Amino acid sequence: MGDILSQREIDELLKALGTGELNIEEMKTAKEEKKIRVHNFLRPTKFAKDHLRTLSYIHENYARLVTNYLTGYLRTAVQVEIATVESLPYSDFTNSISVSSAVILGVIDFNPLNGSILLDISPSLAFTIIDRILGGKGTLIEKMRGFSEIEMAIIERVIVQLTNLLREPWESIITIRPRLDRIDNNAQFAQLINPNEMVAIVTLSVKIGDVEGMMNLCLPHMVLEPIVPKLSTKIWFSAIEKEITEETKQTLAKRIESTEVAIKAVLGSNEITIRDFLSLQKGDVIPLDTGINGHVKVMVGNILKFYGKPGIKKNRVAIKISDVIREEET
Repeated sequence: MGDILSQREIDELLKALGTGELNIEEMKTAKEEKKIRVHNFLRPTKFAKDHLRTLSYIHENYARLVTNYLTGYLRTAVQVEIATVESLPYSDFTNSISVSSAVILGVIDFNPLNGSILLDISPSLAFTIIDRILGGKGTLIEKMRGFSEIEMAIIERVIVQLTNLLREPWESIITIRPRLDRIDNNAQFAQLINPNEMVAIVTLSVKIGDVEGMMNLCLPHMVLEPIVPKLSTKIWFSAIEKEITEETKQTLAKRIESTEVAIKAVLGSNEITIRDFLSLQKGDVIPLDTGINGHVKVMVGNILKFYGKPGIKKNRVAIKISDVIREEET
């Protein structure tokens, strides 16, 4: 509302223009001058918003992969989502990590790029993961403590798998071969770069059952500098929309051909009471709903795909396919 002139101010402005106190040309020139932007040499902005947006897209895919891995490995409901992606000095990141023996800080060699990135796992998540792997319910511990050698070996195995999952999301930018170098329990020992060096922090919100915590990926600018020009949403989406080549189609076809699927033939079915089921004895006959000349259902997984005739081939029970159910018929 401060930009709106009152009637009195408008009258004074018109009066000044009429008397020549104000020059319209000077006003236009001043308006066209470029605005000065403040630059902090101690904290230069090396990651543009477009770069951070691309990192967010990359790690959204990573979050889905981590969700699938932890859900299957821990056998419980796990939800991983992107919380924030921001740029800040490395010293701010290390100062935000508590100084205790319960800190899990994985130093990951980001080969073929020079340098390492950091994976920070909150103690609450680490203890929950360890508890689930050892057969517990994965409840939050009341008091934080240091990790034993066995617990460190368990969490190291998990971090190795989380490190390997980085390959696929980064594939469209660069083919990486990340490798866990070591695990530190003190952020002060992980001084990989200058404290004033800018880093991109990708914060993942992780929920394991009823326990919530954070995982942080610290990506130094000096490590990503050779590929920063590729961290553009324009390049990212052009890579996604790239036309599938014939070689890619053949590779996918080979993978599909070698995929194993379960096939079963359903000879027939019937309904009996639980009393009759419990009283079944050797030699009893259960009549099926499939006639002698009827077709047998052939299931691929749980989907009906074929009809066939039962028989014997080379002294082995077999099914001869008599009809194929096309996709458009299902």
